[in-house]
Amino acid sequence: MKPTFGHGLFIVCSDGTINQHVTFEYIDEELEYLNIVSDKEKLMNELEKLRKNMQSFLDEEIVKINGRRVYPKIRHVDIGFNGSFERPYVEFFIVFKGKFKKGLNIYEDMYEKEETTYDYVVRWVFPENTKIVDVDVGFEYEVVDNRILIFRVFTGSVTPGYEKISFYLS
Repeated sequence: MKPTFGHGLFIVCSDGTINQHVTFEYIDEELEYLNIVSDKEKLMNELEKLRKNMQSFLDEEIVKINGRRVYPKIRHVDIGFNGSFERPYVEFFIVFKGKFKKGLNIYEDMYEKEETTYDYVVRWVFPENTKIVDVDVGFEYEVVDNRILIFRVFTGSVTPGYEKISFYLS
């Protein structure tokens, strides 16, 4: 199975909750995932394996909101298909919460650098009363309507190992 693309969507709530939806797309010429989803026991085992694997990656990251560490947790994992059984995807729903304040807030994520083997796009959507003021994600980015951050990472890029987003919340 070969990864082909990834999507990350972070929905930021005024109360400090961040809901993350991450999807990884694959090419599966051997139909491994069709075999797995066709058997309930295999499916449950695979979902648990995916959950544990992704949670271990999250546990290695140091995520901070306003200087205090927060702990992203997997809330749900699913496997589906994009139009054919040769194009499966795996999606994760992740939640974490920090303490926001009126004024300047800072999100930071420290993780292991790596060379990417597929393209992906990340989108952050902040509440209406937010203004993104500084972004350091290691890649070109776009801010839309002061509160939506979008960046793309291409195959062969090296991730920086550190991300920081500063934003004003009124």
